[in-house]
Amino acid sequence: MKKTTTRLADGRELVHYDSRDDAVRDTVDHRPLDATSTASEIRRDPLRGDWVAIASHRQGRTYHPPADECPLCPSRDGRLSEIPSDDYDVVVFENRFPSLIGPPGPQSAEDERGLFARRPAAGRCEVVCFTSDHDASFADLTPEQAALVLEVWTDRTAELSELPGVEQVFCFENRGREIGVTLSHSHGQIYAYPFVTPRTESTLRELAAHRDRTGGRNLFDDVLAAERADAARVVIDGDHWTAFVPHAAHWPYEVHLYPRRRVPDLTALDDAARAEFPHVYLEVLRRFDRVFGPDEPPTPYISAWHQAPVHHPDRRDFGLHLELFTVRRSKGKLKFLAGSESGMNVFVNDVPPETAAARLREVATPGFRLTAHR
Repeated sequence: MKKTTTRLADGRELVHYDSRDDAVRDTVDHRPLDATSTASEIRRDPLRGDWVAIASHRQGRTYHPPADECPLCPSRDGRLSEIPSDDYDVVVFENRFPSLIGPPGPQSAEDERGLFARRPAAGRCEVVCFTSDHDASFADLTPEQAALVLEVWTDRTAELSELPGVEQVFCFENRGREIGVTLSHSHGQIYAYPFVTPRTESTLRELAAHRDRTGGRNLFDDVLAAERADAARVVIDGDHWTAFVPHAAHWPYEVHLYPRRRVPDLTALDDAARAEFPHVYLEVLRRFDRVFGPDEPPTPYISAWHQAPVHHPDRRDFGLHLELFTVRRSKGKLKFLAGSESGMNVFVNDVPPETAAARLREVATPGFRLTAHR
């Protein structure tokens, strides 16, 4: 992999990741862009104890442009985009409308009781373009292209973890209008948070409780072992990765991918796990697109990497994993977060996890054999 770092016209960083060592990336961004202006801060909710990003400048972000005005396509035929080059393998650049940006700053409170805490929304938000092909999805990538994306996620995790004030790095992909995606070109994002996210805090509490309850056993190891032993919810079981529908799946179709050797984050994966991951992940994505039948549109989904916080004392006990889920529950029907889910965070799932896993096994790619890719 070759990495080339440049700057866009407004000063934002852009990084090319190429599979070829002889790739030259020196095209200049000639757009007349003003410097980016942000007004982000984070505010602490005194009842929940979590942080909310307030980012009013994001109201003006690009919204469903036509294909010939896509800002994530290469710059060609006189049309200039966010990527100055006329082609690319994988590109990462600073989001023009970030929720989090800049160095850390002091916390303050605007009330005499100290309830309404706020501080700068420090951190970084990046866009990851998986392919220059406007019409391709991640599932259309070759294993070699997917492996390059994995290397990019790994490199960004390592680099962003070194930024002052960053506590957690989150790589994810939102796909489909139903999810709220405003750009159809295949892409993901990376958030470098100035705090440990509520979801991860909750997991860390369960991790510690399980360790205390079992005399030192690891929760991630035990969950993976139990799912593999049960097997009813296992979708793909490889030498180095297992894909399964979790016992208490929140979403109609939800798959978790665990490396068989527990590691805290992407930087710690070994070569064998890196080699097998593209084949497992691409197959799961392709099954997601077939799960509702041959005539249905592409399945909307969120794909989220859960990585250990950068500085947490239990970092080495955390288990890297990927969670993939869709908001579609059946043909033509979406799973909306209604009163119980949105108001109380208590999910109600209409599809039994065992049924979802069986269906995902039914729609395997004909002839798929993971052993052929080892």
